Amino acid sequence: SLGQAVDAINRATQEIGLPRTVLRSFQGTAQAFQASLTTQPLLIAAAIFAVYVVLGVLYESFIHPVTILMSLPPASVGALLTLQLFGFDLSIVAVIGLIMLIGIVKKNAIMMIDFALERRRHDGKSAEEAIVEAAVLRFRPIMMTTMAAIFGILPIALGYGAGAELRQPLGVAVVGGLVVSQALTLFTIPVTYLYMERLSEWLSGFTRTRRRASDHALIPAGNHPRPVIIHEHVGD
Repeated sequence: SLGQAVDAINRATQEIGLPRTVLRSFQGTAQAFQASLTTQPLLIAAAIFAVYVVLGVLYESFIHPVTILMSLPPASVGALLTLQLFGFDLSIVAVIGLIMLIGIVKKNAIMMIDFALERRRHDGKSAEEAIVEAAVLRFRPIMMTTMAAIFGILPIALGYGAGAELRQPLGVAVVGGLVVSQALTLFTIPVTYLYMERLSEWLSGFTRTRRRASDHALIPAGNHPRPVIIHEHVGD
């Protein structure tokens, strides 16, 4: 592949030991490939930030989007391991697959978190009861949507059709990320949700305590309200 060719040229250049007066540079597709490597982390970070902003606006919370984004690390690890297992390098097409995963795998967490929040708000259930019920009742929709996505991208991963070699890393990355994410999300998201709910409750309590202390400090020392004692005389 192009990435392997670039690595081989770099290793050969280091082994030869060119003098400093000799400069080398890539041209054409190799130059574009080298330039893309420098912008890949920025693109992934921008995609994650955009997803966080959209989820924050929808849920009106800074905490729950973090819970949903916790489904991304298992998917990323699964995609990278699958690429390495089948001998593909992290090319531009594979990075496109990773960016696609950012938009695909979070649906599992959204299904569970949205269901749990509705149960807490309307039924008054605890966080543990709500997330357990969400994991049980949302299991079938999560499996159906994940399997549909996997079978839809599977022909690209298998390399069928003309020019499939170019698109194959994308399919392999997406399929591997979906499989690993599906296996781990049902365990990691409920645990993350419970910890984030505790953090949210602690922050709410801390904010209320600070607000009360601030309001109390604004009252002058001599103007604190005094208790009113009413003497009632009962005559004969």
